[in-house]
Amino acid sequence: MNNFEPIFANDGYRPNVGIIICNEHGQVFWARRINNDGWQFPQGGVSRNEGLIEAMYRELHEETGLAHKQVKIMAHTKQWLHYDLPQKLLRNQRRRSPMGGRKRVSFKGQKQVWFLLKLVDDDSAVDLHGGLEQPEFDDWRWVDCRHAIDNIVDFKRTVYKKALSELEQFLPNS
Repeated sequence: MNNFEPIFANDGYRPNVGIIICNEHGQVFWARRINNDGWQFPQGGVSRNEGLIEAMYRELHEETGLAHKQVKIMAHTKQWLHYDLPQKLLRNQRRRSPMGGRKRVSFKGQKQVWFLLKLVDDDSAVDLHGGLEQPEFDDWRWVDCRHAIDNIVDFKRTVYKKALSELEQFLPNS
C-alpha cells in the first residue's frame, strides 16, 4: 500500500477509505444514512495517526459493527479516487492539531482508497450501531453493483463507477 503515500498531502482533498462489502453471491452491502433517504457504501476519514488499512477496519466496525475476523480483504483500488463536494456541502471543518487543540481546515473534496471485503460471517453479524451513540446508518441490504451506481448521489457516481469497475472482477461469481 506504499503507493498511497503521502496520505496527507496539501492537495485540497481529505483522505478517506471506502468499503465495499460483498457476500458469496457477489451482491454488495448498501446502507441508508440515518435521518436521510441517501444510500451508500460505508466510508470515512483517515486520522493522522492511522494507516489506510487501520482506518478501513475502524470505519468498518463503527459503521457496520463488523470486526476484521468477520471479513476478508479481496482487493483495493490501485490509486486514490477523487471527488469534489458540491458547493452547498463545502464547509470548514475543525481537526485535531498534532500540537493539541483544534485547527480549522478546509477541503474541496475527498480522495479515497476503496477496499473490497467479503463477509465471511453470517448476515446477523452486522450491527449498524457498531458501539456508537449516533450510528451512520439505520438500514442496509444486499444489492447488485449496478443498483449502487444508479442510486448513489450524483457527485459520487464517477468514483463509484471507477471503484466498482476496478474491483468487480474480484467479486464472487463475477
